[in-house]
Amino acid sequence: MAILIWIISLAVIVCIMLRPMEWPEAIWACGGGALLVLLRLIPVADAGAAVAKGLDVYLFLAGMMLLSEVARQEGVFDWLASLAVRSSAGSAGRLFALIYGVGILVTVFLSNDATAVVLTPAVYAAVKKARAEALPYLFACALVANAASFVLPVSNPANLVIYGRSLPSLLPWLRLFLLPSVVSIAVTYAMLWLVSRRALRSGIEAHIAITPLTAPGRRVVYGIGGTGVALLAASALGRNLGVWTLAAALVAVLAATRLRGTWPVVRSVSWSVLPLVGGLFVIVQALEAAGTLAYGQRLMLLIARLPRPAGSLAASISVAVLSNVLNNLPSGLLTGAAMAASAAPPHLRNALLIGVDLGPNLSVTGSLATILWLVALRRDGVSVSAGRFLKLGLVVMPPALLAATLASLI
Repeated sequence: MAILIWIISLAVIVCIMLRPMEWPEAIWACGGGALLVLLRLIPVADAGAAVAKGLDVYLFLAGMMLLSEVARQEGVFDWLASLAVRSSAGSAGRLFALIYGVGILVTVFLSNDATAVVLTPAVYAAVKKARAEALPYLFACALVANAASFVLPVSNPANLVIYGRSLPSLLPWLRLFLLPSVVSIAVTYAMLWLVSRRALRSGIEAHIAITPLTAPGRRVVYGIGGTGVALLAASALGRNLGVWTLAAALVAVLAATRLRGTWPVVRSVSWSVLPLVGGLFVIVQALEAAGTLAYGQRLMLLIARLPRPAGSLAASISVAVLSNVLNNLPSGLLTGAAMAASAAPPHLRNALLIGVDLGPNLSVTGSLATILWLVALRRDGVSVSAGRFLKLGLVVMPPALLAATLASLI
């Protein structure tokens, strides 16, 4: 039974990556979960409980997707991207730095999924106007989305998955992860620059028209700011973030659209992300039933006996590898359960979160944000193979992971 569960689970991840028959990722995740139930590899009640376990994540994602979509429709991200091109003064390197900086801000305050889904198309449109080679800037969007995703608890849905109701409030979180986040962002940027240095030495067309920000667009900007404040307050008070995120996003959408344009925003959101996540939760529940959690506990106990630096590196590297095999949301669920069951020491908990958040920069299946990034590129006719991403990830991710993990020990 355990072998069959693993075969189905790995097959689902492969299908999400390759998209046979070009079916959406959610079909494969939900289909895999349904197959596990039909074959009685997991009871219906357990599957339902697994789906329900993700309520806070669904609410968080729904709020972020609504906020991102209204920002897209009102041209906020096009405005930011055109400002970046104009501010580059014809320098590809400066444009790269500006886009990376915008990606940090969007990831930190709107989540890594927002960077993947909404900022990426805007950046692609801007670099086309600037007649620049697109891939370095598009890769920057993908990799900063994970590299900056543990600055705040709200920066990555995986943070909610790993900690659940024990999610640290804002100030304790910053004490734990601010320095590792800065290191992660800096090393990722340096490695991306090194790989792309030839393309970034060229000149670009900087004299493009700045996309005007309309009155609804300005209201969206204010709404984004208000949402950021609300989430920081919720995090500081130790509240669940899903309800606060959705409530703040709905207020921002209603303020921007004044009701008349609300339905087009709701209709345009990629709601298939929610069943995709739900299907992954069911797969994780089946893997736990197959004994995966017990293996994770034993591994955690072995790692806990190592000296702190060696243990932290072993933890972050292990879960980074697992995230690229299973995707970081399922691996985050398994990691969170293993942490709770084994009473892992704090330095291992910190290393595990860094591995779950940053490790997915290795491959296209590593995180939900990277999968959404691929979907966004396909809409614009841009194709990035799994091999090409892996080739870049092998250069960029390992040094960033090692440096951030060691920084977490300071």
